Amino acid sequence: MSYSIISTLALILNTIINLKTFKHIGIRSGEKNEQQADVRYRFFLLAANCYFISDIAWGILYGHHDMNSLFPVLYFDCILYFLFMFMTMLTWMRYVVAFLDKIRRRSKTLLYSVWIMFTLGLIYLVINCFYPFIFSFNASHEYITEPGRHIAFILQILLYMITSTYMLYIARRSTGAERSRYIAVGLTCLVMELFLILQILDPRYPSYAAGLMIGICIIHSFVEASEKKEKEIYDHIATGLADAYEAMYYINIETGAYREFSKSDEYASMNVPVDGRDFYAETQVNIDKYVHPDDRDFARSLYSKEAMLENLEGKKSFSYKYRIMISGQPRFFLFTVLRANDDRHLVLCEKDIDDEITAENMRLESQKKHVTFSRIAESLAANYDVIYYVDAEDSSFISYECNNMYGKLDMKTTGDDFFEESRKDIPLIVHKNDRDLALGFLNREYIKSALKDHKSCSVEYRIVGNRKTHYLRLTVRKTGDGTHYIMGMENIDAEVKKEKQQIKALNTEKKLARRDELTGVKNKTAYNELVHSVQESIDKAKGCPPFAIVVSDANNLKIINDSEGHVAGDEYIRESTKLLCDIFDHSPVFRVGGDEFAVFLTGSDYSNREDLIKKLQDQIMENLRSGSGPVLASGMAEYDPDNDSNVSEVFDRADREMYENKQDLKNTESSLDS
Repeated sequence: MSYSIISTLALILNTIINLKTFKHIGIRSGEKNEQQADVRYRFFLLAANCYFISDIAWGILYGHHDMNSLFPVLYFDCILYFLFMFMTMLTWMRYVVAFLDKIRRRSKTLLYSVWIMFTLGLIYLVINCFYPFIFSFNASHEYITEPGRHIAFILQILLYMITSTYMLYIARRSTGAERSRYIAVGLTCLVMELFLILQILDPRYPSYAAGLMIGICIIHSFVEASEKKEKEIYDHIATGLADAYEAMYYINIETGAYREFSKSDEYASMNVPVDGRDFYAETQVNIDKYVHPDDRDFARSLYSKEAMLENLEGKKSFSYKYRIMISGQPRFFLFTVLRANDDRHLVLCEKDIDDEITAENMRLESQKKHVTFSRIAESLAANYDVIYYVDAEDSSFISYECNNMYGKLDMKTTGDDFFEESRKDIPLIVHKNDRDLALGFLNREYIKSALKDHKSCSVEYRIVGNRKTHYLRLTVRKTGDGTHYIMGMENIDAEVKKEKQQIKALNTEKKLARRDELTGVKNKTAYNELVHSVQESIDKAKGCPPFAIVVSDANNLKIINDSEGHVAGDEYIRESTKLLCDIFDHSPVFRVGGDEFAVFLTGSDYSNREDLIKKLQDQIMENLRSGSGPVLASGMAEYDPDNDSNVSEVFDRADREMYENKQDLKNTESSLDS
C-alpha cells in the first residue's frame, strides 16, 4: 500500500495545479484559435494522470497478489501501467515538437522517432501476452522483470537524453524568457531520464511517477506561467494599439473561421467577442444589409480568400474604404488587412473615418474590449522597431523588439525606472542639438499631462551611433486600463531623406524659375522680385540703403541675327553678359529683355559706380574701334531719397541715359566707317 502514496500525491497535485487545463481537454488539436502546443500539453497531463491511476492500482493490487481472484486484474493493470508509460512518452514528445514548431523549429525526425518507439512498445505488450518479454509472474504471482522491460526503458532514456541535449543547446543560443522556457523543457526531459534509470534499478519504488510530477511542476512554473504572463502583456499592448479601431477580426485563412472584437456604440449588438464559421460567406451576406448601395460591388470584390491573399502579396498590409449605413446614415470606414505572424490567419481592422473625411465632428470614443490574442498585438506592432511597456505608477518597463516582417515580439530587456534610465542614456546617444527636446519629452509628468486629453503624443529626434546620425520617432499611448504606457520607437531615416529631397527639388525649381536659361544670370522675374522688395523698404520708410541702377542694351543684335543667324546672335548676348559680369562683379546682373540688361549696384560697386560705368564705356569704345567684342549702350542713375518714391523712377532715368549713349555710339560708328 505504501507504494501507492507517491502516485496518489502526484495525481492530486497534478489535478489541482492544472485544473483549468483539464477543463479544456476536449478541444482537439488544430481547432480554430488554439495553439497546438497547448492542446498537446493537455493530452500529456491526461496521460500522466492515467499513469498515476494505474500505478496506484498496481500498488494496491500487488499488496494482495497472493489472492488468485485478483491476479487477472493485477495482470491487466500491469499491461495498462506500461501502456500509459508509453503514452506519457508519446504525448510529451509530441508536446515538445509542437513547442519547437511554435517558434518555427521543425522537428519531424523527433516526431517520427517517438511514434516508432510507441509502436514498438505496443508490439512488446502484445508479444508479452503470449511470451514473457517485458514482465512475467511466477507461480506465487510475484512480479518478475524480463529483458524487454529494460530495452523499452533504455530506448526511452535515450530519447529523453537526445531531446534534453537538443533543448539545452537551443537555450544557449537564445535570450530572455525564451531561453528560460527551453531550459525548463530540457530539464524536464533530463528529470524523466534520471527517474527512468532509478525505475530500472529498483522496480519496487515508483520513481517514474515522481519524475513525471517533478517535470510537470517545472513546466507549470517556468513555461506555462511565463507564457500566461506574456499573453497578458500582449493583451495590454494589443488593446493600447487597437484603440483607433471600431472592430477587429481574427480570420483563419483556409477555413474562414473568425472571431470579432468590437468596442464602439455602432456595434452595440456585439457586446462580447463573437465566433463565426465562414468569414467570407457571412461578409458577402452582410454587405447587402449594411454597405451603401453604391459601394456594394466594390466591397464584394474584396472579401474572398483569393482576393485578400492577392492584395497582400508582397506587402505587410493593404487598406481600402467604403461607406457603411449606421442608423440609416452613410459613414466612411477604413479597413486594413494584415497577415498574422503564423501565416495561417489574417487580422482585419475596421475604423470609422467619416469625421476625418468630412471634418464635421470629433470622432466618438467608446470603451474598448480586451483583445485576447497576442498575434494581433504582434501584427499591429510591425510598424515599430522597439516597443517599451512602461508601468505608469513605478516606471518599471519591459522592452520588445519586432524581429520579423510580421512583427513577432521578442522580449529583450527589463528595467526598474524607464525615465531615469532615459535621462542617463540621452546624453550618450542623442544628438547634442536634440538632447533638451528628448529630455523634455521623456518626463513622466509631461507624458501624463500630454495623454490626459489625447490618445497619443510623439517626438522626433536624432541619435548618433557608429559616427552616423539616425532619425527616430517615439510615439506614446496609454493602455485601456490606464496602468501602462505603450511606447513605440521607429526609424524614420527614409521619411526624413525623402522630405529633404523634396525640399531640395523645390528650391532647385525656384532657382531655375529665376535664372535666364541662355546667359545663366538672373531673369526678369528675379529682377521684379528685387524691385518689389526694395519698393517695400521705400514705402515703409525702413531706411533703404543707397543704390544705383545701370541699364544696358546690346547694339546691332538684329543685324547679327539676320546676317549670321540666331546662334551667332545668342553668342553675342552671352559675350555682352560676360562683359557686364566682369565689370560689375559685386552686383547682380539681370537680363530683363531680349538684348536689354539691368545691373543693381549696392555696397562697394555703388561707391565705385562712376569708375565702373566709365570702365564699361571705355571698353565699349575700344571694342567699337577694334571691331571685336560686344558693343553695349549703357546709362546709370542713383536713387534720390528726397525726390524718388518709386524704383521705376530710377530705372527710367538710367534708361534715358542709355538711349543717349546709344545715339552717341551710332554717331561714332558712322564716323569710323567713313
